[in-house]
Order: sequence, then structure tokens, then C-alpha cells
Amino acid sequence: MDKIPLEEPGEESAIRFRDCFSVRYIQSAALLCRLGFVIEQEYREAGEVPADPGLRHEVFILNSVLSSVAFLESTINEFYADAADEAYIFADEKHEVLLKLIREKWKNAKNFDRAPVLTRYQKILTIAGKPVFDEGDPAFANIRHLIEIRNYLMHYKREWVVVRDGRAPAGSEETITDKFEKILRKKFATNPLAARNVPFFPDKCLGHGCAEWALINSIIFTDEFFRRLGLPVPYDGIRDELGTR
Repeated sequence: MDKIPLEEPGEESAIRFRDCFSVRYIQSAALLCRLGFVIEQEYREAGEVPADPGLRHEVFILNSVLSSVAFLESTINEFYADAADEAYIFADEKHEVLLKLIREKWKNAKNFDRAPVLTRYQKILTIAGKPVFDEGDPAFANIRHLIEIRNYLMHYKREWVVVRDGRAPAGSEETITDKFEKILRKKFATNPLAARNVPFFPDKCLGHGCAEWALINSIIFTDEFFRRLGLPVPYDGIRDELGTR
């Protein structure tokens, strides 16, 4: 469900709604990931991808990755908003104590909005008296790298990249894309539609393997976050819609 209805008492019948964009974003990430996979399967042996399916593949993969990060940000924002507004409808008496604690300890909404995404998750766990994610935890590290990809794509600065047989020549200055290659090359399958002599990032990086890695790790991370809090996840009812291929 992407809207939570709340009855509004009064002389006239009225219903208030609270949107749940986190669910929409993760559904979008999964659908776009599957669409990208279909194109890769169709053209991976073709040698050359026609312009239209090539563009559609780029659009699907790029926006799948961005939607996974939007899901992460929306999930924590919605959780905080529900705690602050006393609107977390899934909570029992035990969890109401936890949510009240979060309301009291993090009252400044502007302060919350300005904090980095992962800081918001960690601070909520701290307030709740639950173990925070260790910096070396793969679930945490993968999300940190995913957010770095999103930040680069959304706020990137153009730079020269020199490649020789798909790699930077020895002695050349390390670029941001070189750093991404070191971190990400072994985490997922590269884009099979990318030409040979192109940089790893974004061309070889942004394929179905990356989109699938982004979605799966986003779910792993948020699953663990809610498990530590002892609360149900808001997307449990649509898990069967989150296939990646």
C-alpha cells in the first residue's frame, strides 16, 4: 500500500492520507532493473546495440540505481515523520515507548533533514538504544558506496578520463572514476553492452549487475535496520514484486 488512510473525526466524513513513497521507489527500482535485464539478454551477443534499445537500457539502469537510493532516503524520512507525528500505525504498546523516545530525542526536524542519510539511520538506532551498524559491516559499506554513486551522478563534475584497453595508463592521475573501479569492479557483473575501450565508470559499471546489487543491498540494509528496532518493515507486503530479473 502506498497510502495510509487515517480517519479524521468531524461532522463530515473525512479521510487523511500519508503517502508512502519509499514503497513506490523500491517498486520502481525493481521494475527498471528487470527491464534493463531484458535488454541485456537480447543484445549481449549482438556486438552492437541499436541506438533506441541502448538508450532505454541506460535510462532503466540509471534510474533503477537512483530509485534504490531514493527508497533508502524516503524510508528513514517516513519513519521519522511517523514517529514525530505519532502516526506509526503498526506499533504496539511496547513500540510506542520507542517511538515516543525518538520524538523526544530528535525534536528538530530541520536538523534531521540536514543530516546525511546514513547518519539518520545510525542516530535513530542510537536513540533507541540499539546497536548501530559497524563501519566495516558489508551491509553498511555497500550502502555507503551506493550513496556515493548517487551523489556523483546527481552532483558530478566533468573530468578528463584517459583509458587504454579499458584501463587508465600507468602513472596517470587517479580520477573519481578510477576510485569507483577499485571499490566496485568485483561487487557485481559489469555491463555486457559497454564497448571495450571505455572507462569502468559509468559505462561498464552501470548495467543490470549494478542495479541488482543496489536494490538487493538496499533491502538487506533496511531489513536489518527494522530488525534491530524490532519493528515490521513497511514494504513487507510487496516483497514478491521486487524481483530483479
